Amino acid sequence: MSLFVMADLHLSTNESTNKSMEVFGRRWQDYIEKIRRNWSAVVNENDTVVIPGDISWAMNIEEALHDLKFIDSLPGRKIIAKGNHDFWWSTLTKMKSFFAEQHISSIDILHNNALETEDFIICGSRGWFNDESFQNTVGGTTVDYEKIVAREVIRLSLSLEEGAKLKQLSPQKEILVFLHFPPVYGEFICREIVDVLQKYNIKTCFYGHIHGVYYIPRTIKFEGIDFVLTASDFLNFSPMPIFIEN
Repeated sequence: MSLFVMADLHLSTNESTNKSMEVFGRRWQDYIEKIRRNWSAVVNENDTVVIPGDISWAMNIEEALHDLKFIDSLPGRKIIAKGNHDFWWSTLTKMKSFFAEQHISSIDILHNNALETEDFIICGSRGWFNDESFQNTVGGTTVDYEKIVAREVIRLSLSLEEGAKLKQLSPQKEILVFLHFPPVYGEFICREIVDVLQKYNIKTCFYGHIHGVYYIPRTIKFEGIDFVLTASDFLNFSPMPIFIEN
């Protein structure tokens, strides 16, 4: 059972959402078909793919059904987490109930919890920027970033606590963290998130969110942690292998 990751699918397969990413450059042209083709070429039914956020442009879970069905139709088990554009995201209970009603069987939800694969323990949350320069959002709304970061620290800590419990039962498994926002990027450091990763001795953290930047290192090391960019356009819409079973 191999493990892959690819963030930022930004799906818009439902005509009502009508928000394609193709306007953001040549690499995004026909991106949904690229995702389908490349995913099917490298992922087998027994593999797992983690999708750390920005999954669908839908505004509610019913509207997201087409995109979720598209993901469900792809090979393998999928573990999804929330991104800043996932306005359709709901409570864990509601999402699990909706998935069951719609016969979506291959998608698991990472939300204040931890999940296991055959070889790893998967933890994570959305994360957030807390730098002043990121405080002007859509419509010019000012956001209390310190409050949001504090909430994300709690969510990440909850996930890692659950991961630590699973590791007690399977000590050979490494805990991997998946965030949507980068805790470290250029000169930006989200100190609160990095401190949580250090507390739980995390060595590898995967993130998305960064688009249109294709000539930077995939992995940077900061304070002993590897931070790995996995945005779909950066990966040219092909899931990145983390672990390949021989």
